[in-house]
Amino acid sequence: MDPSSSSSLPRLPNVADLTPQHSAFLDQHFQTKRDLSHESSNLFLSSSLSQQCSELESMFLLHASKRTVSWISRSFRAKSSLQQLSLALRNLSLRTSPHGFGSKRFRRVLTEEIPRLAYEMNRIESLRCYLETAVQLEALVGDLEDASLFVMSCHTGNMFKLKLLNSLISEDAGRKHDKLLQAIKAMNDIEEVLIGVEKFHPQWYCLLKSVDTRVDKILSALRPQIFADHRALLVSLGWPPKLLLSNSGNDGITDLPNPLVLMQEDKRRNYSRSFIALCALQHLQKRKEERQLNNNNLIEIDTQYKQLWAIDELVSPIASRMEYHFTKWSEQPEYMFALAYKVTRDFIAGIDGVLQPLIDKARLVSCSAKEAWVSAVVQMLSGFLEKNVFSLLAERYKVKHLKSNVSSSWLHLVDLTIAFDKKMQSLLNLETCFLAVSESFEGQSRGVSVLSIFCNRPDWLKIWAKIEFKNAWKKLNTELKEEKSWVISRISKPGIDNNQEYLLLAVEDNKAPPIAEFFLKIIWDIIERCKTMPSILSRAQFIRFTAGRLLWYFFKLLLFQFKAKELRLDNSDNVAIVMVCGLINAARYIWIKLQEWSDAIEFLEMKIAENDAGKPIQDNTMDNGCFFNEEIRSLSEMETNWLIEIIAVVLRQFEMLSWEYVQNDDSFKDNRDFTNLREDVDLVVSDDFVEALYALKSWLQTVKINLNRKDFLDLWRSIAEGLDHYISGSIVRNEVWFSKVGANQFEADIQALIFIFQPYCVRPQAFFPCIGEILKLLKLKKEEVKLMQTLLSNNENGFECLHLYGISNLSVNQVLQVLRCKIWVG
Repeated sequence: MDPSSSSSLPRLPNVADLTPQHSAFLDQHFQTKRDLSHESSNLFLSSSLSQQCSELESMFLLHASKRTVSWISRSFRAKSSLQQLSLALRNLSLRTSPHGFGSKRFRRVLTEEIPRLAYEMNRIESLRCYLETAVQLEALVGDLEDASLFVMSCHTGNMFKLKLLNSLISEDAGRKHDKLLQAIKAMNDIEEVLIGVEKFHPQWYCLLKSVDTRVDKILSALRPQIFADHRALLVSLGWPPKLLLSNSGNDGITDLPNPLVLMQEDKRRNYSRSFIALCALQHLQKRKEERQLNNNNLIEIDTQYKQLWAIDELVSPIASRMEYHFTKWSEQPEYMFALAYKVTRDFIAGIDGVLQPLIDKARLVSCSAKEAWVSAVVQMLSGFLEKNVFSLLAERYKVKHLKSNVSSSWLHLVDLTIAFDKKMQSLLNLETCFLAVSESFEGQSRGVSVLSIFCNRPDWLKIWAKIEFKNAWKKLNTELKEEKSWVISRISKPGIDNNQEYLLLAVEDNKAPPIAEFFLKIIWDIIERCKTMPSILSRAQFIRFTAGRLLWYFFKLLLFQFKAKELRLDNSDNVAIVMVCGLINAARYIWIKLQEWSDAIEFLEMKIAENDAGKPIQDNTMDNGCFFNEEIRSLSEMETNWLIEIIAVVLRQFEMLSWEYVQNDDSFKDNRDFTNLREDVDLVVSDDFVEALYALKSWLQTVKINLNRKDFLDLWRSIAEGLDHYISGSIVRNEVWFSKVGANQFEADIQALIFIFQPYCVRPQAFFPCIGEILKLLKLKKEEVKLMQTLLSNNENGFECLHLYGISNLSVNQVLQVLRCKIWVG
């Protein structure tokens, strides 16, 4: 074959380059060499391949035609959209017209004509809304005027005439009541519209003012008649009942009949209507006041304890009769409180049974007839006492020679007031009689208190606080003169192991002297006396003026007592030690109780009230949410300083008694007297060290008996730490030389020292780390000492060497000094 022709033919691929499918195809059709030259097989294979190629080509053409049709349809839709857009632009003349985007006419339309059109449309809409609102209000005011005119036309002039009393139960009374409710409903609808106007259209203030003026004018004429009719109805019911005195004169009052319970059906129906009308009118008045206060950006006055008008109308006439008796008992205020309590108690069941369903019917949420009744009587009595009793006592208090008598009268009156408040509170808790009478006043019932007099008179609050403080200090001063008040009781409570940890002990096991408990009782009694005062801030101020001031006076007394008891180094005055421990225990016990009180919710509320009132926070290092923050901090400082004083005295005495022991260089290097001793012989304590150990043990035993557990734990640990630094520092500083027997003697002395602390801890040696490391160094062999000295001479590896030998409290220089002072024999 011609080489040129063979080179033009396509080159067959290498067998290794074929895919597995191709190799399988060739193996199937060309199994032998004869298959390559067999014409029939080649012909069959050729026709098969041709058929497959034609099928693949058909499929490709079909798929391509479908894709082409799909693309053409999308192209047509896009072209249609572009044509529509072009047509729209031509219609608006925004592409080719000379009046396009950049023309002056178009800019004027965008910047002037469209905003002017929008402004006019808004103005027209606002005017339409204003006219609709004005027409709606005019219609409502018209309905109010019509209903009010009908109600006022039924008034005959004298509400106590028989004709009027008869008309109240006639058919006209029903029509009058319906018209009254219609008038009240109209006022409520007006108020609803005005609230919306004020919220969404505050610029309509002229409309608001005009409608308010017309409604207030109608209300000022309507309200007196409603009250007059209600009072006339009460007179027809026989209210108020006569206060019948008992045969013993002023000593008591017989049971009072309740006209509300004895009402006939027709009178009950008329009274119910009048009561509900008064409630509805009061609810309307409250809504108006809230809206007007919010409109003027004023802070709403607390109306949580606001009385019900209908209840006040029951109390007002009976109060005039009660005050007649009050004026005769100006020197016997206990009768005033007895009468007020008697009237409240006798009528409270009927008030609750008759009026509470009416209040529920009037839909006055969270209103209690019983509480409103009790609160109204309390306010009536408070008003009389404020005007006729406390004011007179306050004036007399300014006279110097009358202060003593005024103080006793004031305290007696406050005692009666507190007892009365608790009894009135008990009336409100009749359903929950399991509660104690002295239970704290919570919720709305806190407003039921005669002590509310002092909330609005801070000058009287200060007078009361001064009187309470002087009376409490007088009681405390009497107790301070008793020596037994400062003596610590050593009687342990049964079942308590004296060696238990502090955390397992009760709070009472603080070994505080009786004066601390007596003082805290006086403080708590003062705090309890203002507990029924409604104002949280006034309560906080009273406690600051009395209990807070008394705390600081007592702290100064503790400081004076501590300075008067001088601790001596010879530990000869055991009484002084006991006295100082008692002072520390008193400070600790008072600190614990103040912490407990400060965690109570009432003290947290008072602290918040003080912060809201603008009292500056003086210290950010303590818990500013604590009411007795400054007092607790002062007690903590006193307790710490006094403990430090005891620790310093103990350490100074130990240093004085052990001075020769630690300063004598020959104490541990002389071997003459120990040549015949075995290495494991038990050595006695050094003579120069015995007295110091004995004094230390005596101190610790005395303090342990008289000091509370927590402070004693801190004290003995601090003493152990101080002794560790003192002895180890003296050994290193004085370059004391140790022989082998001398090191054993030093270890025996230290074991005696540690043994003193054995009753207070399982492993007391842990509190003498420096001395322990010195003993460890003294026990090293000569080769170990030389190796260690070599390693420590290299400053880079010095600390690693110390840690390797378990030494972490001594420095490298101190370790080298101890090793240099070790004497080797032979």
